[in-house]
Amino acid sequence: MNGTLETLGIQWQMLLVQCIDFAIALFVLWRFAYKPIFQVLEARKAKIAEGIANAEKIKAELAKTEADRQKILADAGDLANKIIADARAAAARVSEVETQKAVTAAEQILIKAREAAAQERAATLAALKKEVGRLVVQTSMTVTGKMLTPVYQVRLAEETQKQIV
Repeated sequence: MNGTLETLGIQWQMLLVQCIDFAIALFVLWRFAYKPIFQVLEARKAKIAEGIANAEKIKAELAKTEADRQKILADAGDLANKIIADARAAAARVSEVETQKAVTAAEQILIKAREAAAQERAATLAALKKEVGRLVVQTSMTVTGKMLTPVYQVRLAEETQKQIV
């Protein structure tokens, strides 16, 4: 084998020294260059993984917050609708009460107006009877041409008033 290496121009002592040099260079590079670079890469990989985990966590919290916000808005909408319905019901009750009060007041006004009209009618009728009685007495005096006695005037006025009713 010695002859084959020499025909190729390879010296085995030099090959052995170069292999040892290469092993030393590899060890030095591994120890002082590759190992720190790999440590930095691992640290960066861990930070990226942590950032992704934090992003996922934040995304989940954001989704939960959005769901809570939607629920709160829905609850607020339901509460607002309930308040509006209650207000409408209260307004309807108040309107009904006020309408009832107005109807009662209108009925009272009608009753008072009817009473006042009846009193006015009675007073007018009494005045009319008195006036008709006076006119009958005056007409009788004019037609007969004589003066009627006060007793006869009263009796004639009363008879006329009875006939008017």
